[in-house]
Amino acid sequence: MTVPGHLRAYAELTKPSVTRMVLITTLCGSAIAPGPLDWPRAAYALLGMALVVGSANALNMVLERDSDALMERTRNRPLPTGRISARGATWFGLVLVVVGLAVLLWKVGLTAAWLSAIAHVLYVLVYTPLKRMTPLALHVGGVPGALPPVIGWASMTGHTEAGAWALFAILFIWQLPHFLAISIFRKDEYARAGIRVFPVSEGLRNTKRAVAIYSVALLGTTLWPYQMGLGGIGYLTIAAVLGLAFAVLGVAGVRVANESRWARIVFFASLPYLVLVYGALVAAAV
Repeated sequence: MTVPGHLRAYAELTKPSVTRMVLITTLCGSAIAPGPLDWPRAAYALLGMALVVGSANALNMVLERDSDALMERTRNRPLPTGRISARGATWFGLVLVVVGLAVLLWKVGLTAAWLSAIAHVLYVLVYTPLKRMTPLALHVGGVPGALPPVIGWASMTGHTEAGAWALFAILFIWQLPHFLAISIFRKDEYARAGIRVFPVSEGLRNTKRAVAIYSVALLGTTLWPYQMGLGGIGYLTIAAVLGLAFAVLGVAGVRVANESRWARIVFFASLPYLVLVYGALVAAAV
């Protein structure tokens, strides 16, 4: 393989689209935190987070290389295709996390660094192996997935407070219907790979009920920042309208016959939903 090919393969290990989403939510947390946005500190926070998250994704691919080879959407990743060795990917991931945590500790602060370390350990050493054991791994994985805005907040203030955890709660609850929807329309792939997602372990009926419950819970959770004074009437209106629409969509799935089509709609609708809710909070803060 050529040098550019090797570089592209290592870049793929970091799951750029996932890392990009994490960086956006981290920056949102920094922008929403009280006080002026310290751009140099925010830049170091984003750099450190990019390295830590890239590491977590790379090590996740090492641990899941066998199951990745059995799934259509992951079988072309660098490890299943042999473009990178497991040993090389492991060292790559370890170097990234050490450098990333060092950047956070040196340039951002202790709180942001230890929260990032906790998220990394939970994702790689707890969530990843649990996926083969229980569908409740989804909830465990939701914790590191929801910590980036808290880390962004801490990067500006040096600590966490109720507002940061309100951002955590929104992102944590949002992930549940989002990833349950993916597991519905990719149920057969997950079953073939031995990953115990909800549709495989609990059945489609219970999974659709879970999506309905979490969609309604998400509506209530997005109203929390307004009660704390983080967003004004503009944010409240956006959160209420979007939340109600998403809740109706989630509840509608309980009776649909074509689960796959409905789940795809839920999945794609969840993406702009989160962007608009977080964007409204940022707009209210600046």
